[in-house]
Amino acid sequence: MISSLTGKVQSIGATSFEIDVGGVGYTVFAPVSLLASLALDGKVRVPTHMVVREDSMTLYGFKNADQRELFQALIGVTGVGPKLGLAVIGSFEPDAFRRVISSGDIESLKSVPGVGKRSAERILLELKERLGGRFETLQDGPRLSEVREALGGLGYTAAEIRTALERIDTEEGDVESTVKAALKELSRI
Repeated sequence: MISSLTGKVQSIGATSFEIDVGGVGYTVFAPVSLLASLALDGKVRVPTHMVVREDSMTLYGFKNADQRELFQALIGVTGVGPKLGLAVIGSFEPDAFRRVISSGDIESLKSVPGVGKRSAERILLELKERLGGRFETLQDGPRLSEVREALGGLGYTAAEIRTALERIDTEEGDVESTVKAALKELSRI
């Protein structure tokens, strides 16, 4: 199993990059967040996950080991393959993804391309069940749902709302003050 690669970036594509490790080129599929941070001819170390199938061996790369761990948990969910796992991991920072799971935020998951209502429900159910105590249950789930509903009523998309809520402190204050803080952040996006 190849758990990480260190080498020089040879090329960067829309969904993958090539890394030269000691004269051997590896194609590594990665979330957009990692691809955007790479520079041609730059030296990088990427944690990887290798998927071996009957007809292929594919490497997936991540910004850090935490992102890789969440990807591995995701692809263990029934019906979630590596491509969908990358889409989810690319849409959330690890801590934000944990908050989505612990609060049962189905709307944020549905905002990821390729994730419908059923797959979002399955991800929430299986990851809460599988990872149990590793995700703290947040006390403000219903309050954040009200905030999302209010911002959605003002015409903001689920992705915009998720980004704004990730950038503010959502653990303090009431619905009104959280909506105001989110609106202030949305004006900057």
